[in-house]
Amino acid sequence: MKQIQKIVVFCAILAFCCGNATAQNTDKTDFDTDIDTLSIDNDKAIEVAFRKVNKEDFMGGVSYIDMTELMSKSYSLSSLGYLDVVGGIGNGIWGMGEYLVLVDGFPRDANNVLPTEIEQITVLKGAAAVVLYGSRASKGVIMITTKRGKIGKRTISVRANLGVNTPKAYPKYLGSAEYMSLYNEARENDGLTALYSREDIYNYSSGANPYRYPNVDFYSSDYLKQAYARSEAMAEITGGGNRSRFYTTVGYYNEGSLLNVGNAKDNSTSRLFARGNIDLSLHELISAKVDANATFYDLKTANGDFWNGAATLRPNRVSPLIPISYIEGNDEHSLALLNASNYIIDGKYFLGGTQLDPTNPIAAAYAGGENKFVSRQFQFNAGIDFNLRDVLDGLFFRTKYGIDYASTYNQAYSNTYATYSPVWTNYNGKDVIASLTKYGKDEKTGNQNIDNTSYRSTQFFSGQFDYTKVYNNTHNFYAMLVANGWQRQLSEQYHNMTNINLGLQLSYNFLQKYYADFSAAVPYSAKLPKGNRAGFSPTVTLGWRLTKEPVFQNISALDDLILSVSGGIISQDLDITTSDNEMGYYLYESILQRGGWWSWGDLGGEAATEYNRGNNPNLTFVKRKEVNIGLRGSLLNKLITFDLNWFSNKMDGGITRATSLYPIYFTQVGYPTSSIIPYVNYNIDDRSGVDFSINLNKKAGEFDLTFGVSGLYNTITASRRDETYEFDYQTRVGRALNGLWGLESLGFFKDDTEAAAANQTFGQVKAGDIKYKDQNGDGRIDSNDEVFLGRWDNPLTLGVNFTAKFRNFTLFVMGSGNYGGKGFKNSSYYWVRSNNKYSEVVRNRWTEETKNTATYPRLTTTNGDNNFRNSDFWLYKTDAFRLSQVQLTYDVPENVFRDKFVKGLSIYFGGYNLLTISKERKHLEMNVGSAPQTRFYNLGLKATF
Repeated sequence: MKQIQKIVVFCAILAFCCGNATAQNTDKTDFDTDIDTLSIDNDKAIEVAFRKVNKEDFMGGVSYIDMTELMSKSYSLSSLGYLDVVGGIGNGIWGMGEYLVLVDGFPRDANNVLPTEIEQITVLKGAAAVVLYGSRASKGVIMITTKRGKIGKRTISVRANLGVNTPKAYPKYLGSAEYMSLYNEARENDGLTALYSREDIYNYSSGANPYRYPNVDFYSSDYLKQAYARSEAMAEITGGGNRSRFYTTVGYYNEGSLLNVGNAKDNSTSRLFARGNIDLSLHELISAKVDANATFYDLKTANGDFWNGAATLRPNRVSPLIPISYIEGNDEHSLALLNASNYIIDGKYFLGGTQLDPTNPIAAAYAGGENKFVSRQFQFNAGIDFNLRDVLDGLFFRTKYGIDYASTYNQAYSNTYATYSPVWTNYNGKDVIASLTKYGKDEKTGNQNIDNTSYRSTQFFSGQFDYTKVYNNTHNFYAMLVANGWQRQLSEQYHNMTNINLGLQLSYNFLQKYYADFSAAVPYSAKLPKGNRAGFSPTVTLGWRLTKEPVFQNISALDDLILSVSGGIISQDLDITTSDNEMGYYLYESILQRGGWWSWGDLGGEAATEYNRGNNPNLTFVKRKEVNIGLRGSLLNKLITFDLNWFSNKMDGGITRATSLYPIYFTQVGYPTSSIIPYVNYNIDDRSGVDFSINLNKKAGEFDLTFGVSGLYNTITASRRDETYEFDYQTRVGRALNGLWGLESLGFFKDDTEAAAANQTFGQVKAGDIKYKDQNGDGRIDSNDEVFLGRWDNPLTLGVNFTAKFRNFTLFVMGSGNYGGKGFKNSSYYWVRSNNKYSEVVRNRWTEETKNTATYPRLTTTNGDNNFRNSDFWLYKTDAFRLSQVQLTYDVPENVFRDKFVKGLSIYFGGYNLLTISKERKHLEMNVGSAPQTRFYNLGLKATF
């Protein structure tokens, strides 16, 4: 790790020195440094696959985000925090889920880049836009381009942020007395006697002695802070001359936590990072880039799972901290036990426990030790470009190589500790502890444990020839031949993740009026059998700038209007995987296993030989078959700008073991099960939709206003499946791919007679249990009565943003919405069964007195299989609009700093995750078993020198 630090520091120093040396003579031109951008205006260029294109020339299926502009309006907390300003994002890109993230062209994690480091983000959506990156990019690409140095004097920019997180909501659980009363009711419903006496319940409700009769509220100020801080500071240095340009950034942030108990008070997250990007002009025909980045991430926590305990430990079970003063003065044995303890809290409390609960999260926070999650990432890449104009004018050769290392591990000091269960008595009306029972023992080994170690390394290489030629300022040609590949090695995984691809692109445009592009790739996959490992992915794009036609030139309202149509087929292996074979290798091979079962001894105890699956030498790529139409332009002198895309794609050839295609004797039913049915390309998924981005830009006096709406509406259906459902209403074909399935509820059984007459097969039912509809009329309620209830993802996603500038003030507002999705309320907060902790939802339970108004089933101490299963009873709509960011910025006028060391100063105040507008706001803002969602308020300053 020290070597990594030295390399990063060296790169930063090198960049700084290069800029310092060259910034002083930037007027001297040794040779042309713009050798890699022929006919490209860098200020108006967009990064796409292996090249840049001018903003007016990119085709549909591509969106971009100018991060530098957005960061001048509002500070973002994450690298992908502004994706809502472009269309097409929803359950991935165009609803396809798993997309590829590239940072400066290399496959990397988006969370390892900070927003301040980013110049531009490009979202590649269409098949033609992603094809050159191969199979792993087949479901879309998000390209992150970091900042680079520019010719000019050295500039230093410093940013500091200080903010607080405040919790949005906590789960609401019942106190001890109410829980005990309702638990008695649950036992009565199950025909059992009460567990808690009236006297017990009274004592727990009185609060007279919370140590003998505990009423633990994990979400109270006893254990939680009202807010916690986040601080951050970073510096950016950039500059350079004709021979070298550099960009360097370094920064650190630290964030606390809500916990205010024991060692958990010191819980924190920290991140130290450094990045250096260097551009070198080695010769008038040769340029190079060298980049390095290092990230040191630490998460320090006290041992124990506080938030899980908060959701599970019942309030009456244990008193975590008990005053020593309650022990009788003559109880020498108990006092001796405590004198030997390593954990007397604040000199006056000992750790409480019981035989059933010998530990608890609060005791663990004091005595369980500490854990630190450590993550270290180092990234290095280099590239070199050769201008081959001496061979052919306009020809270049470019090559890049990158290598990344990432390691994570936990280092912990794990202690065991004793808790003590008191035996209480009462003398003259005063509660005292007569004796203690000890559970466990105190033990500090002092040894540091290193575990959960994981390692990841990635190597990337690409080489390309590209050719640019313009004839008579009319005909524009571009051609590229590229080979690229990357391989990722993960610890504890035998087979590396690999992406190998050969690509070709041929582009032409006539006077930026008519466009044609052919892009194709030959991906290679080791997941497939020999003979099928090379695929072919052709795409074609045609574009037409309508505003250059005479008929449109007379329409003054039209500034620019370009129509594009593209289509293609991408061969991909991302979907060649199974739930029990995550990587998806060797699925084409048969598996013959010996030892699945053994015979009885009188038959020799021989092991059986059985098939797990058959072979398929014809297994091949899954095909993304797509057509999309794009319309982009501006109206009324750029008062309105828009980008619209309609798409229709088909994922053809999904992997499955299609039992319906083979005779029944291919599968051995009963014990032992065996099958020679192979994996085949069979399933088909259909997606279609529209993504859009519309912006209004208006200046009114000293006001500069911008309003943008973006989004995606899509449908996703399973158009072919291997299925043998008996009833048509259960077919998955024609249904939403991300479907929710369950029973249709008909209210509660009104009495035991009605419940007894029902043939519901999910355990015994009584009055107050949920009644379900018999969909097939067979007089029996079972899994055959499950129906389609909706889709969990959202057909419609929206993003809105608003900017208002007045003099030196800038107000930025951003929000997002999602509509049409559904979900199940099926966490332990809602499914209160057996000995679960009781939440406030049970107050609306069914009883004889509330049978006409109840909204929750009867209470039970059983597992409640009949009630607690997916059905429309637990269904809710996920429709919501979220106000994700608001920031007000003041830029100090430039004339204040005339001839001063400081060149610019901005002060800003912002809020994040501020508001959720939804009928289900309470549910959507509540986390169960994990840290709560928070609102974040930030005060920041940016200064330029």
